[in-house]
Amino acid sequence: MSISGDLILHLYSTVDEFVKDSEEVVIAFSGGVDSSVLAKICKDLGKTVNLVTIGFANSHDILFSQSVSKLLGLSSSHIAFELKEAEFIDDCKYVMSKLDCHKLSHIENCIAFYQISKIVKDNNLGSTFLTANGIDELFCGYDRYRSIYSQGETGLLSFMHEKIENELHMMNEISVIIGLLNIQSFQPFLSDSFVNYAKEIPFEFKIKGPEDMLRKHIIRQIAIEIGVPKESALHPKKAMQYGTNLHKLLKKRNDLCFGLS
Repeated sequence: MSISGDLILHLYSTVDEFVKDSEEVVIAFSGGVDSSVLAKICKDLGKTVNLVTIGFANSHDILFSQSVSKLLGLSSSHIAFELKEAEFIDDCKYVMSKLDCHKLSHIENCIAFYQISKIVKDNNLGSTFLTANGIDELFCGYDRYRSIYSQGETGLLSFMHEKIENELHMMNEISVIIGLLNIQSFQPFLSDSFVNYAKEIPFEFKIKGPEDMLRKHIIRQIAIEIGVPKESALHPKKAMQYGTNLHKLLKKRNDLCFGLS
């Protein structure tokens, strides 16, 4: 079997382990390739799929996710929630008061997951949701992989381990925050079995060189094969905090960001 064919089987079986006992699932959705692959897999597994997107008005994630959810045939169960600045700032202060963390990117993710959890709770969508975290770490999604490329497989693998550990640590911080709302999130692509499998896929299927602006090639190829729209499958990575304009607003508030790295 080809590497891409084997990866498809692992993607589906990994997600199925997390959703096999549920008829309905909720997915944190940006419209990017990772969350679109997760949504399409859940749809193919016969689940009722609910999508939740957050962002400020006219932000990239709000507009792009609405376009992609239509192409996936999931627009009727897609909540694209526009954040309001005053309420958002109050939530930021609350979340930050519950965290012993000085890393801005972690805090931004905790705030975003808190917002998604509020939507899940307010819309009676259950007590759990899925996210596609892990794909960027395992398939060279981050731009930094380009500058590491010259260090060869050893350097790339070392950076990958670092990113995975960082992501797992952040997810623990997020769990504490969304647990305040009695909500849990699950990351199928950060499960031990999938991480161990994906790390063994040769880097040539993930990144082509230091000038590779797209990366995650095998994931993008598979996305198209399983029916994810090309608009999503070939869309460059845009981190959540930038796609939602969350980072832009926080950086304007020195009272919130002072002392954060």
